[in-house]
Amino acid sequence: MTVRHHLDKNTLMRFASGDLDDAFSVVVASHLAMCEECRNELRMAEDIGGSLIESEEPAELAPGALERIMSSIDVAEAPLQRRESLARDVFADVPLPLRRYVGNRLDEIAWKTAAPGVKRKRIEVDGSSSLYLLHIGPNKVVPEHGHGGAEMTLILSGSYQDALGRFQPGDIADLDEHIEHQPRVEPDAPCICLVATETQTRFKGFFSRLLQPLVGI
Repeated sequence: MTVRHHLDKNTLMRFASGDLDDAFSVVVASHLAMCEECRNELRMAEDIGGSLIESEEPAELAPGALERIMSSIDVAEAPLQRRESLARDVFADVPLPLRRYVGNRLDEIAWKTAAPGVKRKRIEVDGSSSLYLLHIGPNKVVPEHGHGGAEMTLILSGSYQDALGRFQPGDIADLDEHIEHQPRVEPDAPCICLVATETQTRFKGFFSRLLQPLVGI
């Protein structure tokens, strides 16, 4: 697997410090299970963070901070320490950190139709952000859209193209509120992706906005 689109370094620093909520932590950890380059970058971020902590005076933790950090460690531990066993598991095509939520195989997920050619699986996590899987049919074009906050999309199967390039398994689109895009799934297979969003998608165009409540993303 050749991964060409990686996590932003600021995202890795936030993940290492336990500053991401559950939805984004699951997407980051799933990408780390698929991307050796980002695993190495994470180790560097953890080393930097450890050095900074050692140089600081002790301070009281915010309420719930320890629990959030430990949860992130649990999510990250699998891709960092068990990637060899993951690579040998030919019967599973779901990244290890995601399996606790949806099981081992993408073809066993209980999808719900969101729109013609689009299926969705919502994943319940703590926090205010949303986490879901999307199954988008071959050659389908997602209407042009932006977001009121951060969005992360990790490709698990298939591929799509947009103005940012071609995204295939392992690639992640780590986007902020300034980015608008219009993904087009390639014709050979459906695209299955894991998505975390801070706020609801902002579709452009009158008819796309009318359909948004039915699509539910």
